[in-house]
Amino acid sequence: QVQLVESGGGLVQAGGSLRLSCAASESIFKFSDMAWYRQAPGKQRELVAFSTRGGLTNYADSVKGRFTISRDNAKNTLYLQMNSLKPEDTAVYYCNQRFVWAGAPWGQGTQVTVSS
Repeated sequence: QVQLVESGGGLVQAGGSLRLSCAASESIFKFSDMAWYRQAPGKQRELVAFSTRGGLTNYADSVKGRFTISRDNAKNTLYLQMNSLKPEDTAVYYCNQRFVWAGAPWGQGTQVTVSS
């Protein structure tokens, strides 16, 4: 059974910071590019950032310069450091593989709310 457990979300003021964590099962983490996604009400889930197993990273234009993705392969854990948060960052944040096939499992996500 795959496991994806996100944590670290919360309510912050604009300009504040949060660090999200994702504990993933080895079956997902092993051999995979891992990614953070987010979904706001009424919007489709979008890719925020991904990290290859070797630590190479890529970011959506909307978060470049503000968010940092990292991974600890020994702990099967993915992180997202979120700085200079904006109200438009408000969403439920999820972790998963970079390429998620139809029907693949998702975790419950962690809520990030940024007030103006």
